[in-house]
Amino acid sequence: MAGGIAAYKSCYLVRRLAAAGHQVRVVPTEAALNFVGRPTWEALSGHPVHTGVFDDVPGVEHVRLGGEADLVVVAPATADLLARVAAGRADDLLTATVLATRAPVLMAPAMHTAMWQNPATRDNVATLRRRGIVVKDPAVGRLTGPDSGPGRLPEPDELAELAEFLLECPGAAAQLAGQDLSGRRVVVTAGGTREALDPVRYLGNSSSGRMGRALALLAAARGADVTLVAAHVDVPAPSAIEQVAISSTEDLSAAMTELAPDADIVVMAVAAADFTPVSRSQLKIKKHEGADPIGARTRIDLTQTPDVLAAISAARRPGQVIVGFAAETAPDRDALLELAAAKLARKGCDLLAVNDVSAGKVFGMVDTDVTVVRQQGPGRRVMGSKMLAAQAILDEARSLLAPAPDAPAS
Repeated sequence: MAGGIAAYKSCYLVRRLAAAGHQVRVVPTEAALNFVGRPTWEALSGHPVHTGVFDDVPGVEHVRLGGEADLVVVAPATADLLARVAAGRADDLLTATVLATRAPVLMAPAMHTAMWQNPATRDNVATLRRRGIVVKDPAVGRLTGPDSGPGRLPEPDELAELAEFLLECPGAAAQLAGQDLSGRRVVVTAGGTREALDPVRYLGNSSSGRMGRALALLAAARGADVTLVAAHVDVPAPSAIEQVAISSTEDLSAAMTELAPDADIVVMAVAAADFTPVSRSQLKIKKHEGADPIGARTRIDLTQTPDVLAAISAARRPGQVIVGFAAETAPDRDALLELAAAKLARKGCDLLAVNDVSAGKVFGMVDTDVTVVRQQGPGRRVMGSKMLAAQAILDEARSLLAPAPDAPAS
C-alpha cells in the first residue's frame, strides 16, 4: 500500500482476507508507515513487514514475494504510486514486487478528486489497464477535509470481494483490465420487493440482494455505466454506481419503464412479488381476540402484480439484451431445466439464470448454483461464488450484444 490517509482502511482489508484463510503479506511504502505503523501490519498479517529492496538481500524479497503471490492488491494506490508503476520503476519493495509478479494485480486508487481527474493520472490508469493491471475506480464521497467527489478508497468488503473473485477466477483480470463493457449501460435489479398489507406488515421474500450486488460490482469493474435498482437489500451498493431504491413490484415497474429503454443490458435479478393485496388496510390489521383465538382466520384477497420482465422483454430495442432470473423448486435437475426453458419462452428474454431454491438453498448464501439458459443451445452451469456466477451471466450477455456504434463488427 502507498502513503495515503486511506491506509487505515487497508487494516480491515488485511484482516478480512486473513480471516478468509489467505496468507497475506503486507508491503507498504515508507510513506504508508507514516499513517499506519509497522507493528500493526505485522500483527494483522502475522508476517514481518519490509519496505525496501535492501531489507532482506539474501532472500531477494521482491522477486520471492512477486513469484509466490497468487494476487497482488495495492490499496490505497496514490497518484504517485500509479505514476511510478506506469513508468516501470522499481525503487522500493512495493513497486519492485509489482514489476516482478506474474500474478493478477488489483490497484485501488485513493486521492483527491482533482488528482484523480488530472490528465496525467488518467493516462497512467489507461497505461496500467493496457498492460493488464486491474484498476478499480474509486468511490465517490467525503474526502480528507471538507471536499467531496470521486477519490475515496472503496470499502474493504468490496475490495475483498474483488480480490477473492480474482483468486477464484484469475483469467478474469484481462476483462477487468480491458474494460470490455466500457461505453455500455447496464441496469441491474436486486433484492426482494415487498407488498404492504397494512402500515406494519407486508408480503415479501428471502432475497438478500447479494446476486444483484455481485452483478453490479462486476459490471462496473468491467467498465460499464451501472444503475442498481435495489429493493430491500441486505448488502450495501457497490461504490461508484447509481442506486435507485424501490419497495414494491409497482415501484419496480415504474423504475424499469424509465431505465430499461436506455440500457444495453438489463439484468432482472430482483425477486419480485407475484401477488399483491387487492387493497391495503390503512389501519393495522388486528389479531382476533377472545376465549380461544388460536386458529382464527383472516382473509386477504390477492391479485397478480405486473410482469415486469415480460413487459421490458416485449419492448426491447434491437441489440438490447434482457436477462431474467428464476427461483424454482424442482425434484431434480432435468425438471429444473424444463421449468427454465418454459419460463424463458414465456417471458421472451434472451437469457434466464435459474436457481433451485429448495430446502433453503441460494437465498442469503455466499455461494450459488445457477444455470444460464439461452433461447438456443445448452445451459451453462456455474457452481461457486455469486461473483463467479455474475461473471458467467455478464459473459453470456456480452456475447449477445450488438456492436457499439463506434466499434468495428467482430
